[in-house]
Amino acid sequence: MHDLIVIGGGPAGTAASITAARAGATVLVLERGRFPRHKVCGEFVSGEALDLLAGLLGSDHKALLNEAVRIAHARIFLDGCMLRTATDPPAASIARLNLDVALWSSAIEAGADARQQTTVHGISGTGPFRVRTSAGEFESRSVINASGRWSNLNAPVAPTAEKWIGVKGHFLETSPEPSVDLYFFEGGYCGVQPVHLDSGAAKYSRVNACAMVRADIANSLLQVFEQHPALRERSRQWQPLSEPVSTSPLIFREPDPERLGVPRAGDAATFVDPFVGDGVSLALRGGALAAESLIPFYQKRVSFKDAIQTYRRAYQERLAPVFHASSGVRRMLGLPRLVRKPLLFLLGKTPGLTRQLVKRTRWAT
Repeated sequence: MHDLIVIGGGPAGTAASITAARAGATVLVLERGRFPRHKVCGEFVSGEALDLLAGLLGSDHKALLNEAVRIAHARIFLDGCMLRTATDPPAASIARLNLDVALWSSAIEAGADARQQTTVHGISGTGPFRVRTSAGEFESRSVINASGRWSNLNAPVAPTAEKWIGVKGHFLETSPEPSVDLYFFEGGYCGVQPVHLDSGAAKYSRVNACAMVRADIANSLLQVFEQHPALRERSRQWQPLSEPVSTSPLIFREPDPERLGVPRAGDAATFVDPFVGDGVSLALRGGALAAESLIPFYQKRVSFKDAIQTYRRAYQERLAPVFHASSGVRRMLGLPRLVRKPLLFLLGKTPGLTRQLVKRTRWAT
């Protein structure tokens, strides 16, 4: 009988595993895939989450954060204009190839029993729980679902009229600026930033291009690049360094942090608007928060029901407002051009207002 079974080995799942294992819980973490792997991700970790990430990483992986490219500002290219704003505190750009492996290894270092290529088929019970997998059945006092958007463990999401897809690739670029650049066009956007994967003088020559786009507009990165004049010109100098990866459909829905006594974290709880750049950070926060809420239960200081209610309340107070704020910003950028242009002009002339807008899309401490 484990104290906790965590389903999913991404940032949310490993944050939960590390937090619970370090508190003395017996933890089993199950991941259906295998690391390292590319994921459709902006590979942007906001400055507000860097202390948390530093605390989660084990002793063998501290250099990952120290060597990461620091992103001190953002540039938004829209309607022929460029809006520039500071990212304060500076963010870090970390390839998911490296981040996922570092967090997975840190979970093992913390004492978790971490198993890859193990698919979870179902969960039964209300505490204790029985988890059926491709490797047999396991029992636990609690379960955290960090299995992502399209796990069979989550209720199907009704499709929308517009199909959105995500696509990402790494490219070689000569001396890119250490900023996150967002290129908006009708039916989508593409984010570009340098990412540290190499060593020595070449560490700033790799950029990550990650796009969210309507399927009727584009279904490949090359087609995405053609949608924005400045991005098209910039990308002509690039050389591909990885095979593109994609995911679809991308569907926004209201946060659902718990179901039948099973806390959800990361994309299993909801899908954050990617362009705000806080997806990885919110996954880390949500996973750690779920585990922190359960620790008093393991220590027999609160009931299981009270621990679950603590997580649901904390999620709604701290995380849900971020999702709602990011959706509001997305809707603003999707307004008709005649309405949107004066707003962009105002934001360009009032940096303080722009910083406040960005701050609302960040974790509320």
